[in-house]
Order: sequence, then C-alpha cells, then structure tokens
Amino acid sequence: MIHTYTVTGMTCNGCKTSVEGKLNALEYIKNATVSLEKSEASIEMSQHISLETLQKALPSKYTITEIKERNVFEPSSIQEEQKSDFQQLFPLFLIFIFIIGASILLNYKPWDANGFMLDFMGLFYVVFSFFKFLDLKGFPESFKMYDPVAKVVPVYGWLYPFIELALGLLFLMRIQISMALVITLIILSITTIGVTKSLLSKKTIQCACLGTALKLPMTKATFIENSIMIVMAVIMLLKAYN
Repeated sequence: MIHTYTVTGMTCNGCKTSVEGKLNALEYIKNATVSLEKSEASIEMSQHISLETLQKALPSKYTITEIKERNVFEPSSIQEEQKSDFQQLFPLFLIFIFIIGASILLNYKPWDANGFMLDFMGLFYVVFSFFKFLDLKGFPESFKMYDPVAKVVPVYGWLYPFIELALGLLFLMRIQISMALVITLIILSITTIGVTKSLLSKKTIQCACLGTALKLPMTKATFIENSIMIVMAVIMLLKAYN
C-alpha cells in the first residue's frame, strides 16, 4: 500500500534528502520518495505505520500530514513507475554516451586504447563531480544512505566530490596515474559494496552518482557504471606492472 503525505518545512534538496533518509530508515517502509516541488512524500509500506510514528522520525522543523492513499498494484501505477524510472535514468545514459564519444574522438587517430581509458575515467570523474557540486550540502545525506564509509564517517561524504574532481584531473593531465588508479579501485569498490547491498535488499533509494540535482533511482545501472570503472582501473594497473 502506498500513502501520500504533505511534508512542510523543506526548503532545499538537503531537506528533501534528509526527510527521505529518515523515512526510509523506519521499519516496514519499503520505499519513501519525497518531492521538494510538491512538498509531498510518497511512502510504500509493508505494514501500516501511524502518522505519529512518521512525525517522530522527522526533525521538528518538518510537519507531515496524510492526504491520500492508492493501491500500489494498480496496473496504471506500475506503468507510470516503470516509465518514470526510464525517464529518470535517461540523463545517466546520455552522459555516458557523450563521455564515450569524447574519449573516442580524443584517441581515434591513431587509436590509443590506454588513452581512451584514461580520458574516459578522467571525464567520468569531472562530469560526475560537477553534478555533485550543484548541491554540495544535500549530496552527503544522499550518499551515506548506501556508501559504507560515508555512513560511519560523515566528512567522507563532504570530501567525495573533491576526491572525484582531483582524480579526474590526474587522469586527464596524466599525473600520478598509478596512484589515481589505486584510489579509484578503493573508493569505487567500497561504494559498489553499498550499491550491491541496496539492490539485494530491494529497497528503492535515490542514487547520488549525479548528486541530488538529478533524481536517479538506485538500479543495476549504478552497479554497471562502477564496475566499468573498476575493470578499467584493474586493466591499466596490470599493464603498468607487467
């Protein structure tokens, strides 16, 4: 069953992410999605949760009130949800196409596979960090919902966009490549563990790969994009030490 609530007191993407995180942390909530524009929260529950319990889970500056209820098993609802997921993932696919295209153009004549991978990884980091910088306050809250380190060390969430930007510049400028590859393996492996756990739990949360400016659901696409970067890093490290 899905219940829709009005949530007042939200003023930015950081507020939206905070409310989503608090609600998703509650037992019996399968998925909570918050719209800052509509001041609404759509909550899918496996068991009814009282309004009082929901209010207690939120900081005092937010007020939650129920406005309507709908059946999650209605065919039209399922179709709308599937369509929405595809539309939300479209920016991610488009960005990947542009990054791949730019990397090919930079290295196609003559073809340089190593150069392609370096430029792909560099552009990946720079572009993805750009979207995180659009809402630097809201990103850490969203990131810690699935990244194991960010959950334990909140400052890591604040530093992550800067780490990505630095790695991107190192790859593009061909500086300290081996170090950048090792760091890439470490941070993306950690994040991928969190992504995998989220996917296995089947609990829908927002992916922070493009920050909070673009709302993307956590899907297998997130796992695939991390895996591509990890595989490239492994290949280049093996070539460097062979």
